[in-house]
Amino acid sequence: MATLKTNTLTGTSTAGSIAVTGEGNSTTTNLQQGLTKNWVNFNQTSTPAARDSFNTASFTDQDTGKVYVNFTNNMANANFCVTTQGGRDVDYIIGTRQNENATNQYRITSTNNPYGGASQSYVDTDSAFCQCNGDLA
Repeated sequence: MATLKTNTLTGTSTAGSIAVTGEGNSTTTNLQQGLTKNWVNFNQTSTPAARDSFNTASFTDQDTGKVYVNFTNNMANANFCVTTQGGRDVDYIIGTRQNENATNQYRITSTNNPYGGASQSYVDTDSAFCQCNGDLA
């Protein structure tokens, strides 16, 4: 087996587009489309602070249980996908809504009751995990 070492990959027909042949050799995937464009592991309590992250510039603490994650490099449009997880206890749930995305940020919310109802309220969690997929600007 050969080893390929490089610092830069560039497509031959389009510089920013590299096709990867999938399993079974019957399909191809665009490499750039398959990469995560943002991820963050952070503590939402008090002043939000990242434990580790990629393409995360800062946070905007809107209110209890509501935080904006701000990108270092913006997305091309607001139609990207955000996946969230986390919480302090088994009853905490973290989520986001598509209509709150912007090219420079997305908002996550955390609540104490995944089943909703009258007992549900916003809470800050010490364990929030998010990742974003889509096109960078």
